[in-house]
Amino acid sequence: MAKTSYSIKGVDFYINGQKTYTELSKSDPKVHGLLFNARFIQGVFEDKNPQNRGKYDRFGKIFSADDHTDALIQALPSWYKKGIRAITVGLQGGGPIYTYEDWSVIDSGCFSKDGKTIDPGYCERLTRIIKACDELGMLVIVSILYQAQAHLLEDGVALGEAVKTACTFLKGLPYSNIIIEVANEQDVGDFEKHPLISSGEGMGTLLRLAREWSGGRFAVGSSGGGGSWKPEIVSNSDVILVHGNGLRRREYYDFIRSIQAYAPDKPIVCNEDSQCFGQLSVSEVTHTSWGYYNNMTKQEPPADWSVTAGEDDFFARRLEQMIYGREEVENEFYLQGFEPDCHIDGRRYIKLASLYPEKINYVEFYENDRLLYTSFDEPFMLYALNTWEQRPYRVSKDAQSFTAVIYLHSGQVVERKVTFE
Repeated sequence: MAKTSYSIKGVDFYINGQKTYTELSKSDPKVHGLLFNARFIQGVFEDKNPQNRGKYDRFGKIFSADDHTDALIQALPSWYKKGIRAITVGLQGGGPIYTYEDWSVIDSGCFSKDGKTIDPGYCERLTRIIKACDELGMLVIVSILYQAQAHLLEDGVALGEAVKTACTFLKGLPYSNIIIEVANEQDVGDFEKHPLISSGEGMGTLLRLAREWSGGRFAVGSSGGGGSWKPEIVSNSDVILVHGNGLRRREYYDFIRSIQAYAPDKPIVCNEDSQCFGQLSVSEVTHTSWGYYNNMTKQEPPADWSVTAGEDDFFARRLEQMIYGREEVENEFYLQGFEPDCHIDGRRYIKLASLYPEKINYVEFYENDRLLYTSFDEPFMLYALNTWEQRPYRVSKDAQSFTAVIYLHSGQVVERKVTFE
């Protein structure tokens, strides 16, 4: 029997009849009704392209789709304890940006080409995740379509059929802790070929149909690309799903405010941004929900679903501070990306994580005594391309050390250093 249900009243979420976070003694009223979440989009991931077999045997693990899902389920209690109340899982997965330049080489194999059937393995793994979240009191945002997998469906009609198939499957489950995201970023990539998905009118219609196909049991919504929203989608959504990729705090604030001006009585849930957890301050002042997204540890299969050292841990601690209104503690820093198995064919993705990144002015990255790069914005990445992507680093043969020199706004200078054997 299901244990978790939810309702939406105005801009607030209620789980089992209680406004979120009010179950936590001494929690800050500012967060009551919000839905802090994490993007675990690869929770049911499988690649059925035989040419990619063995590609995901890395990070010290041998990939198995079932084991991958089991590991996520085992990590859920830790995230719940930190304050996460929803996760996003994608039936067609997400983009492992550091593995492939062209994600279309992945064959998720979730839907038939006509969209009318769904793979039993995906159904089984997703059901296990939904059940585990139901036991904990968490919601699952089920993302149905992903642009880099749209080509696996034969045409726009098949894309619509896939949404119907997924909604019908979800309707038949004995669980009520589901939010439906019809498409992940409906206006980007291959979705642009299909007006049913990419246009506001098309998606607005599809949202209405998704609500009908799922028996009206679940809230529905659909995200756009970073900083994008369409009136027709907002008007036909129960929950306004947004992405903040590429936006700094002022830009993200203005983006949220523009939606609130159009739809002041609907909840806004960001379910993908970046490691920029400084955006939590925008969440607080706008009373909107924010989602954490780590594209290295959580989107490169096999993901490490645990609360890892550095960014994951600092985000979780900041979220706890926000929920309980705690005072600041001494800042901490972590030079991330040099963990033994944290590389892809020798390519490493180096970042300087901080408990309070907004206190950093800039970070210099040195190999030996040679300056490689200066990073001025959160997340403080070596060779940043945007807020969620960076170019790789390979340790040089003559490298003896790697140092991050951290210049704080206070004038203090701090170093974190890794020494190579």
